[in-house]
Amino acid sequence: MGEEESRKGAMAASESSGKITYFVVASCVMAAMGGVIFGYDIGVSGGVMSMGPFLKRFFPKVYELQEEDRIRRSSNNKNHYCLFNSQLLTSFTSSLYVSGFIACLLASSVTRSWGRKPSIFLGGVAFLAGSALGGSAQNVAMLLIARLLLGVGVGFANQSVPLYLSEMAPAKYRGAISNGFQLCIGIGFLTANFTNYETQKIKGGYGWRISLATAAIPASILTLGSLFLPETPNSIIQTTGDVSKAELMLRRIRGTNDVQDELTDLVEASSDESKSNAFVKLLQRKYRPELVMAFAIPFFQQVTGINVVAFYAPVLFRTVGFGESGSLMSTLVTGIVGTASTFLSMLVVDRIGRKTLFLIGGLQMLVSQVTIGVVIMVAEARGGGVIGEGYGYAVVVLVCVYVAGFGWSWGPLGWLVPSEIFPLEIRSAAQSVTVAVSFVFTFAVAQSVPPMLCKFRAGIFFFYGGWVVVMTVAVQLFLPETKNVPIEKVAGLWEKHWFWRRMRMKRDIQETNII
Repeated sequence: MGEEESRKGAMAASESSGKITYFVVASCVMAAMGGVIFGYDIGVSGGVMSMGPFLKRFFPKVYELQEEDRIRRSSNNKNHYCLFNSQLLTSFTSSLYVSGFIACLLASSVTRSWGRKPSIFLGGVAFLAGSALGGSAQNVAMLLIARLLLGVGVGFANQSVPLYLSEMAPAKYRGAISNGFQLCIGIGFLTANFTNYETQKIKGGYGWRISLATAAIPASILTLGSLFLPETPNSIIQTTGDVSKAELMLRRIRGTNDVQDELTDLVEASSDESKSNAFVKLLQRKYRPELVMAFAIPFFQQVTGINVVAFYAPVLFRTVGFGESGSLMSTLVTGIVGTASTFLSMLVVDRIGRKTLFLIGGLQMLVSQVTIGVVIMVAEARGGGVIGEGYGYAVVVLVCVYVAGFGWSWGPLGWLVPSEIFPLEIRSAAQSVTVAVSFVFTFAVAQSVPPMLCKFRAGIFFFYGGWVVVMTVAVQLFLPETKNVPIEKVAGLWEKHWFWRRMRMKRDIQETNII
């Protein structure tokens, strides 16, 4: 009840600054290109891993197993589940997240000291270098170095872009604009799938080079575009203390002169931010809710199982009986579904709220994951260990249902909610923690999926389905609804929450209490 009253009051206070301008839209579209480069990288890695020429050049043992399985496909064996169970091969995917983890922590200092723009620019430059090296790789070492450079780019972009979008957006449109980051991830993923599908047809066997090098296109757009981006008012105050300049920017992005209330909130938050180190401040008792969510949300996002599809969809579809071309086409279809569902989320997130989408998406993902596992088990039992074509198509449809559930819930909201629940004084540090946790568990998932698929087969879907139950319940119990609440007013929601308010009760006398 108290939480709802707080939200209504905040909504009323924000109506005067709720106008959206073309300037904001143009700036956010350009910044969201950081999502395109991230999505492209997620999609391209799984696709090239299913290309014969790529495997033959860099991972010949995997290629040999694949060819043997193709010849003996009709035999009753489980070898096709273990075809891609190579730690060297999975390191091609997961190495990016090692450097990304380090980069996102470094990006926090850049973002706080110099602003959001420099972090976005550095992310674009690093990704551009990684794309060029990956497309020209001659050996595994060059390939892995390229992935590490891409990780630096993704680390800087993922730390700064969600902050940029949430700070530029008016409260009543913040959900839609911030969800643009996930939409761009989906567009990048879809573009990578389409590129993979077309380049695998090239007879010369160099299609994988085109797939990897094409990432330079969105990276170039982001790098050049970042030079012309305006800084957010929050960042202007945080880095320069120039209140007049911040006020002018607020008027420009809000399309109104009535920005005094929001400006006052920003100045007060900046004053709090300057008193101590943001990472140290994050450990204070009163920020315990934000700290817990900085860990929980990215962890839950990764254990939805989405990266089983994102990284290994072509591998998965080959496992259930599709050829190279068919598996890439199926992956392309799932990419279309994911992008469309994320766009739908943009349209409704500020109307029906974050928690409702979490609930709907969670139920949809759970049902589809359990059904996928059952279908594969039944298909193998009836086919003597071989999955028939009809069952294979059923798996594709169910994967699309699952991807749609993720696309309008944990996909966009996993980035939106963290970017809007942190007050300015800890925002950069907390966002770095969020991205770092995301990279740690993305790395863990990328490394563990092939051996889990080999060992548990269809059981892998039941494993991730169990986690979906846990996260859906946790969000409904412990996350306050932030719909239409101005970003500098979100902190008040924790004080009204049935569980977290105990952390806020002594906030005035525990400003420096570190536990």
